[in-house]
Amino acid sequence: MKGVLHTDGGARGNPGPAGIGVVLRTQAGDVIGEMARGIGESTNNVAEYTALIEGLRLALEKGITELGVRLDSELVVSQVTGAWKIKNDRLRALAVEARRLLERFDSFEIAHVRREHNADADRLANQGMDAAALDAELGPEWGQGSAREPRTAPGQDTFLR
Repeated sequence: MKGVLHTDGGARGNPGPAGIGVVLRTQAGDVIGEMARGIGESTNNVAEYTALIEGLRLALEKGITELGVRLDSELVVSQVTGAWKIKNDRLRALAVEARRLLERFDSFEIAHVRREHNADADRLANQGMDAAALDAELGPEWGQGSAREPRTAPGQDTFLR
């Protein structure tokens, strides 16, 4: 099955409250998975890589075999494709994980897109950043900024469709 993955990640403050956004569509454009998640305090680049990795995992879970990946991070695209060297050890480890996941697809292509062509993933990443900021304010026992219920399981702040 063919799919198109849009991912975005960001941090307010860099480092600061960080979030990821992922949208997975069929080739026809139907949404088959979405994700918005706060990832705590991190940098923009780590958030961008985390979004890519989580999106690739989602695509594999949904049975995608041929994947087009779209990101608005030129750095991540250029590092994952080998066009740019990776000097930061943390980013190098994330790039290795992303490449390992990409190689599990029968075929894939990864491309940089302008931010306006990644709006849905950007919106979800901003929701994730909002959640991370609220979690930082309320404390780790509260998930996704919920003032009603404490977090009961890791990853509870992730939603998928």
